[in-house]
Amino acid sequence: MAKRRFLITSALPYSNGRLHVGHIAGAYLPADTYVRYLKARGDEVRFICGSDDNGVASLISARKEGKTVEELTAHYNYRQEADFKGLGIVFDIYGGTHQPDFVELHNKISQGMFKTIYDKGYFVKKKTKQLYDTQADQFLPDRYVKGKCYQAMPDGSPCGYEEAYGDQCEHCGRAIEPIMLIDPVSTITGTKPEPRETTHWYMQLPQFEDKLREWLESKRQVGDGEPAWRETVLNFSLGQIKTGLPERAMTRDLDWGVPVPLDDPDAAGKMLYVWFDAPIGYVSFTARHCELVDGDWQQYERWWKDPDCRIVHFIGEDNTVFHALTWPAMMLAEGSYQLPWQVVANAFLNVKFPGKDEEKISKSRGTAIWIEEYLKTFDPDPLRYYLTAVAPENQRTAFDIDDFINRNNTELLNALGNFVNRTLTFAQRYFDGKVPDADTRETIDNEHIAAIAGQAEKVTENLEAFRFKAALAEVMALARSANVYFDAKQPWKQRKEDMGACGTTINVCLQTVKALTVLMNPFLPFSAARCKEMLKLEGDILPWDEVTRELPAGQKLGEPVILFKKLDPGELFNESAK
Repeated sequence: MAKRRFLITSALPYSNGRLHVGHIAGAYLPADTYVRYLKARGDEVRFICGSDDNGVASLISARKEGKTVEELTAHYNYRQEADFKGLGIVFDIYGGTHQPDFVELHNKISQGMFKTIYDKGYFVKKKTKQLYDTQADQFLPDRYVKGKCYQAMPDGSPCGYEEAYGDQCEHCGRAIEPIMLIDPVSTITGTKPEPRETTHWYMQLPQFEDKLREWLESKRQVGDGEPAWRETVLNFSLGQIKTGLPERAMTRDLDWGVPVPLDDPDAAGKMLYVWFDAPIGYVSFTARHCELVDGDWQQYERWWKDPDCRIVHFIGEDNTVFHALTWPAMMLAEGSYQLPWQVVANAFLNVKFPGKDEEKISKSRGTAIWIEEYLKTFDPDPLRYYLTAVAPENQRTAFDIDDFINRNNTELLNALGNFVNRTLTFAQRYFDGKVPDADTRETIDNEHIAAIAGQAEKVTENLEAFRFKAALAEVMALARSANVYFDAKQPWKQRKEDMGACGTTINVCLQTVKALTVLMNPFLPFSAARCKEMLKLEGDILPWDEVTRELPAGQKLGEPVILFKKLDPGELFNESAK
């Protein structure tokens, strides 16, 4: 297989709160699955993420929690990274746009990009009216204000969402100008703000509509190993262009963030819009990683400006407008960056507690399943499995606790775990803990061996196309067919009548466990590691192209261990559901 080069990012989480299952299902787990597959395939990959520390969200949370914004962002940056590690989501670097080891380089690259775009004439300085809280004595950018959304839905009907923030409406997904909100209210004091004049720099997004349209349309039908983008991403983004992209203010009246790098009295005390500097965090974290690993931060250009590198962004649906339109427009304006190869957006994940209706995950209402709480009691792989099995790849789905328990007990435990355990236990008990000789394989044996290769091809095809749910289903299909094979061969009877034939059966089953170990690794890394130990496989990475390479007869096996535990509904999520 030809070696390829990828730069993979997951959306930067705001460093103002804990992570829940909705976050993980959207931007992080599918990215980690894809990265693990690419590394097993032998591709050169860097997996970049970190916290979004700047902007209003952090300031609001710091005020609520009685902390300085520096204390708050450092606290949640640490906790979020711990949650990711607990789930086996391992980034090559996890930064933070205002963390001590990252802020200098992040500011440098962010300001450099702003200045380049400014020098090319893509910013227009404007005096405009912005909402001002007279009680708090400050302007109200972004999440400092909320009100009724004035935007239209894709079908032309008014959105009218009552809780839209001043940066983006979570209902229709469109960008918001705070001054245009209907019945706006300050989130600081709860009072009605008044319009006041201020100065900001507006990026001329309309100038990039034609280039963005052409680029996005080119993603519908692609070849040479490049899968088409998801229709949800393309239809939303092209719909935004059709209605017209607005000029977008890329500066804010704030005292926390990246200072506007202009020698202009009107720029004093202003910061870059957080959605300008946040995607640049991908670049600055890459640069910091290059500084640490390669000794030269400017090596980031090999990942961001080289057409041989494929840039893939994993995001939630609410970030589509920024990653498929605003960020690419910034790259086009700057002129030296490669546009994303893929923008993989997942829809929202709702939650359904036993005896309740499906509802939106909400921190304030307590309808969330927190990663930190889950990991205190339960293994990560069942959660990784379920979030992939119900992944909201093309439409919103729900984390149904009853369904989660059922899938763990019937699919992971009874299908995959049962097959691995019965195979290894049989080999340990009747073949001295070694791989028995294949002897003479009959038609049923050869057909099963051939099916392994066939399933591996299907898993690969789906992973290459970012269809993670379908890829996992093919892994499980192999596990189920393996159980059918085991039952059809009846090794418990063969061992009493023909040990040679029994050895053939267990040999084929062990080859299947080997294949399952390779194929499950991107999805269930902890379970794959235990299988690797039981099979005595060497090396840190299980090479993808060795999925059908057979274990040699006589190879010593490790002690069988249980892969999955049965889950009891009474033990689950009691604290999370409160």
